[in-house]
Amino acid sequence: MYFAYLIFTLLSLLILKYLPSWRSYLRRWKLSKNLQGPAPWPILGNATLFFGCCPEDAFIIIKNIMTEHGDTIKFWFGFQFSVFMANTKDLEMILGTTTWLLKAHEYSFLDNWLCEGLLISKPNKWFKRRKILTPAFHFKILERFIEIFDRNSRVLVKNIHHATQRNNQREIILGHWINLATLDVICESAMGVSVNAQTNADSEYVRAVKTIAMVLHKRMFDIIYRFNLTYRLTKLAREEKKALAVLHGFTEKVIIQRREELLKAQQQTEDQSTNADADVGSKRKMAFLDILLQSEIDGKPLSNLDIREEVDTFMFEGHDTTSSAITFCFYNLALNPECQRKCFEEVIQVLGKDKSKPVTFEDLNNLHYVELCIKETLRLFPSVPLLGRKITEECEINGKIIPAGTNIGISPLQLGRMEELFPEPNVFKPERFEAGFSSEKVSPYAYIPFSAGPRNCIGQKFAMLEIKTVLANVLRHYEVDYAGNKDEEPLLIAELILRTKDPLMFKIKPRVY
Repeated sequence: MYFAYLIFTLLSLLILKYLPSWRSYLRRWKLSKNLQGPAPWPILGNATLFFGCCPEDAFIIIKNIMTEHGDTIKFWFGFQFSVFMANTKDLEMILGTTTWLLKAHEYSFLDNWLCEGLLISKPNKWFKRRKILTPAFHFKILERFIEIFDRNSRVLVKNIHHATQRNNQREIILGHWINLATLDVICESAMGVSVNAQTNADSEYVRAVKTIAMVLHKRMFDIIYRFNLTYRLTKLAREEKKALAVLHGFTEKVIIQRREELLKAQQQTEDQSTNADADVGSKRKMAFLDILLQSEIDGKPLSNLDIREEVDTFMFEGHDTTSSAITFCFYNLALNPECQRKCFEEVIQVLGKDKSKPVTFEDLNNLHYVELCIKETLRLFPSVPLLGRKITEECEINGKIIPAGTNIGISPLQLGRMEELFPEPNVFKPERFEAGFSSEKVSPYAYIPFSAGPRNCIGQKFAMLEIKTVLANVLRHYEVDYAGNKDEEPLLIAELILRTKDPLMFKIKPRVY
């Protein structure tokens, strides 16, 4: 009798625990019938559409479904319900307010690395962190990083030279060297120290970064790795754990060391009764880490864990994203020699013919045509091809009832290729950005490579300055040509960061002037 009572009690507790989730699921299922999209299979949902397909096919599949069903489509992935939106009026309601700030499920793959950093933190924490981090991206602070951009892009130029000289090669994987350069830049900018990735590409830290990138890729596209329950049992999870020990350990070591330096500087200032050493940036350039170490939330300083979350977030957001943008910029300029010529002429006009002249903040602001080419590249090849939000409460968006618990998918990649938003969408036309966007003609939510609204990318100005610096230094040394098939766009893989299935190969020719 006692055993039967125990079983009944346990079953009752389980029902009480999962009944709200079951009711929520039934509500989503009912409301989903009012939205357009492919018919789901029982339990599996629409996951069958992607069975057996390659990662590069995913974007094409979604694009074809939107062509058939409209600019708002539904998907079921098991019990997870998602709605993909490409209507700019809908996007304004999602991105343009502070109502829907919670990130979608796919961002959880970053949890182990970034924990509760700015990119994936929940709204309450995000508001406080964003407030203290915004001043770090003021132009007066950003100006201090130009020397880091310039110095590391000059190392990139040397690496390109050495790569082409090996066995008289004229075709190289330019993206490989760019990726190492952006890693050096963001590491020095975020933490004030360099990992020397460009000169030691096989270091433990660089290998750990590559491992994490591989983990994120596999978790996006392999069903076994998508669910934490099965993922924890895999070899990949163990590899991620080892890589995170390296990444977290390095960041924590730098934080502790820098905190001790600041305390010593403060004590020295008090002892000498002078402000000579009070400036954090007096002995070395101020890194984002220094700003975090001096920040407070609710009157309390940030803990080492708080700081590590944000530093690691800078590392993620400022590395592969920038590398992707620069690589695709060179791809577009290589395919469009006239645009490359205009960029080169502008670089020479602004910087002069002395290749050793350092790039300055003022120089970068005068590279107007180069900036147009960057913007057009990000329209065609946005570094972050998919954005996601989570709908926490049932709502109505322009007549469509969206149930609570829905993942909203938004693709800057697809938006940038829509004919109704951008005439001749597959043509590289930097001039289309010359006059900026007119609110009467093009919605500001049509072009969102850095997202939009309150939760847009905090580091977009930093990224633009870095990209300009790299382009300027490489173009004044080399002419770049594409070595692949110029009549066919490379296959794109739209994961957390946009990349190509196969590395882009370039022909490099030294400039003589």
